[in-house]
Amino acid sequence: MNNTCVISIGSLASFSRGLTYSRNDEVDFSENVVLRSNNIDLATNTLNYDELKYISDAIVIPNDKKLQRNSIFMCMSNGSKQHLGKVAYIDKDYPYAFGGFMGLIRPNEELIVPKLLYYYFCSSKFKRFLSSIGNGANINNIKFVDIAKDCISIPEKLIQQSIVVELDKINELISLKKEQLKDYDNLAQSIFYEMFGDPVENEKGWEVKKLIETVVLECTISYGIVQPGDGVEDGIPVVRPIDLTGTFVSTNNLKKTTEKISSSYSRTILTGKELLVCVRGTTGVCSLVTDELKGCNVTRGITPLLFNDNTDRWFMYYQFQMPQIKCIIADYTKGITLKQINMADFRKIPVILPPLPLQQLFAKRIELIEQQKAEIQTTIADLETLLASRMQYWFD
Repeated sequence: MNNTCVISIGSLASFSRGLTYSRNDEVDFSENVVLRSNNIDLATNTLNYDELKYISDAIVIPNDKKLQRNSIFMCMSNGSKQHLGKVAYIDKDYPYAFGGFMGLIRPNEELIVPKLLYYYFCSSKFKRFLSSIGNGANINNIKFVDIAKDCISIPEKLIQQSIVVELDKINELISLKKEQLKDYDNLAQSIFYEMFGDPVENEKGWEVKKLIETVVLECTISYGIVQPGDGVEDGIPVVRPIDLTGTFVSTNNLKKTTEKISSSYSRTILTGKELLVCVRGTTGVCSLVTDELKGCNVTRGITPLLFNDNTDRWFMYYQFQMPQIKCIIADYTKGITLKQINMADFRKIPVILPPLPLQQLFAKRIELIEQQKAEIQTTIADLETLLASRMQYWFD
């Protein structure tokens, strides 16, 4: 950028570490709300209000431990490096405190437009910097004294403001398109309810089958590969729970295993027609397999469902999206450290099975919706590429 100056983060902003408290201070509900790492959405870099933590009203929270307007909320410590350094922009004063593993960065508004610094923290340049300073054996940590040494090139204030306006507009378009995706998902659910009703209450009296009764005889509904192997470059691609990111399995970053290991788990080798369901960790998440995954395999955290001739996989995919079925899966999920579903329980999950022509009619309607969703997803990908390109232009 022309007419810019290079300034350290430490010269541009101040920092406050979050509030520390004991487990005895925690209560079921109070006016004292504490936001933690899980309250920053990793994908969107925005606040969410899932799983709020409450502490006793008797605790007086200092102002510097509350979220303040035009500041940047950052995760400073986390067991996952993926979440380390994630940020959310705070656009107004909140009465909420933030926890001890978090930090609040307050830009000097005389020197920098606060949201410009937020966008810098979202940039690939800053993420590369973070990867060089993260440390810790069990918990990964970053310190503001290290972040303070990083430098950013900033132009005069008017240009800073124009950069923020440009990036905001792209982000707003992305958010709009993502809301359209949600609308289509809601439409698909509405069509399911209209045609089939509640799959658990089954007020329309459809035939009910155990899940194991809907798959081909050769499909026993099993776990995938236990030890997929590491560092294999030219082997067989393996789908992991992390690859179940949408309607279809993401093939962008598939790991690979040896042909010998894959062939020893022949019961889970994919035909390209399955529905994959996560049975460890985030149980119940599912995605459809495409033809390009034919011959690939899955890890232990996934079970592939290959349905018989009386069962349409689109119908089953959306039945698994229904909150009522998700509740059944949650009830079957056991474990504290590692949550998983026992295969015997998973196989007996009750599902409705209307006549096949009705399932197929539903599938045809859904495929039209999926075509619209695919177009929107392409637009989102293009906008995200544009955003990354513009951020690289301004910050790298």
